[in-house]
Amino acid sequence: MHAETAEVHQPRPAIPKDWLPGLAENWKSDILAGFIVFLIALPLSLGIALASGAPPIAGVITAIVGGVLVSLLSGSYVTINGPAAGLIVIVLGAIEALGEGDPLAGYRYALAVGVVCGALQILLGLLRAGKMTNFFPLSVVHGMLAGIGVIIMARQIPVALGVTEIAHIIPSEWPVLHGSNSILALPDAISRAEFYPTIIGVVAVLIMFLWPALKQVARFVPAPLVAAIVGVVLGITFNLAATDPRLLLQLPEGGLLGGLTTPDFSKVFTGTSIRWIVAFVFVASLESLLTAAAMDKMDPYKRRSNMNREFLGKGVGNMISSFLGGLPMIAEVVRSSANIFNGAKTRWSNFFHGVFILICVGLIPFVLEMIPLAALAGILVVVGWRLAHPKQFVHAKRIGTEEFLFMLATTTIVVAEDLLVGVVFGILLGLIVAVVRGTSLGNLFKASVQTSQTDGKTVVRLKRALGFGNFMGLRATLDRIPPGQTVVLDFTECHFVDHTVVERLEDFEQEYEREGGHVEKTGLTHLRHATAEPLSALVTAA
Repeated sequence: MHAETAEVHQPRPAIPKDWLPGLAENWKSDILAGFIVFLIALPLSLGIALASGAPPIAGVITAIVGGVLVSLLSGSYVTINGPAAGLIVIVLGAIEALGEGDPLAGYRYALAVGVVCGALQILLGLLRAGKMTNFFPLSVVHGMLAGIGVIIMARQIPVALGVTEIAHIIPSEWPVLHGSNSILALPDAISRAEFYPTIIGVVAVLIMFLWPALKQVARFVPAPLVAAIVGVVLGITFNLAATDPRLLLQLPEGGLLGGLTTPDFSKVFTGTSIRWIVAFVFVASLESLLTAAAMDKMDPYKRRSNMNREFLGKGVGNMISSFLGGLPMIAEVVRSSANIFNGAKTRWSNFFHGVFILICVGLIPFVLEMIPLAALAGILVVVGWRLAHPKQFVHAKRIGTEEFLFMLATTTIVVAEDLLVGVVFGILLGLIVAVVRGTSLGNLFKASVQTSQTDGKTVVRLKRALGFGNFMGLRATLDRIPPGQTVVLDFTECHFVDHTVVERLEDFEQEYEREGGHVEKTGLTHLRHATAEPLSALVTAA
């Protein structure tokens, strides 16, 4: 946290109108952005569905519902809704656990889990639970995503090599979902790689890595689209349709309507289903809210998302998508970033991206069926790599040894055991470290804060220790301060501020000053950053 003087933030430009006035004002820029996002989203939606153990059309259904419907219900302005790599492990686990060897039955049971997940998200929105995103420590969240990335890579590398039957890779007595077992099975998969699919998979990986270096070209012709097109060309060259059509994408007869599948609620109240419902709600909600917060920072107009409406929008979307046979959806970070970079101004770009996907699947499904599975798997291998990129761990180490350990421990347990177990372990580890740092049990979940107001100035006295466990209360206090004032954060009586709180206080400062207020920080002379990174934890100076 920077010293006593606050950074001067540039005023934001005039905010685009919303709803129908926004459409009339910005339709040209939003159609262009929506079209480019559609080019990214279509191959990703197909690949994510396949990696999730679901029919490929399920990902398309999710993208259409997320774009056409949820864009009009959500509380954010420029995020893109659809299937996401971060949910692959959840969907795959639910299908395998509930199906007990029958993928189609497991898929229908998992759809029922998705419907209940959506209903619970609606309830959370009505209960104004959007603030819950402030509880989770950032390093644990990054560790969760890294663990998901490792599992995605381990599961998709065999497919990129032409080994499509997972049951042939992992012995039946092994728990298939565990990433560690998928990793141990890789040597056998590599030994049975098929020549032509391997070429296609490797080319897709290289395109995903190298194509972004073309800058402006890559901005309008995204890497996933290029990887899919090159995969089609190579598939035709190698005559895969005649030699082994199982290596190509297969859509249901009747196109989109033929892919509509209804949920089976007969197992929805079993212990297994409840476990996956909790996982769905937790991961889908957390990723959506974190993505919306991240896009608020990237939005050139600095609009702040309504997180409770995000819950409501995603809840409605997940219920409808699951009723129709689609995957669960979130606000997805890669597509949302591309949306902003390509000039999107309103929620209508998300709407148009869904419309373009609907038109494409309705008019040219035969083209999609020419895409090799190895090309889609190669795309997802790179998506997984980016989630688990070593630089994420390097950054955590620079923030502090504790943050690195939180992230590493969470990642390891997510891969070796279970996603929720990994996250819970990371949170517990963080709470234990907070106690070791001197946080009392009474202070662990309740921030010690005192406020006073005089003549347009609000002084917030921060006392004792501030950590992720008690930040929700502090943020609620800050959100009650009227806009346009001078806010003084007084750290005189505070002896520890963890990295998550340091970063989120910086976010508050920037948000508040963009709204015309001013934030000052005082009483920091007895505190120092744990490392050279400006967002590292604040500890008592020696």
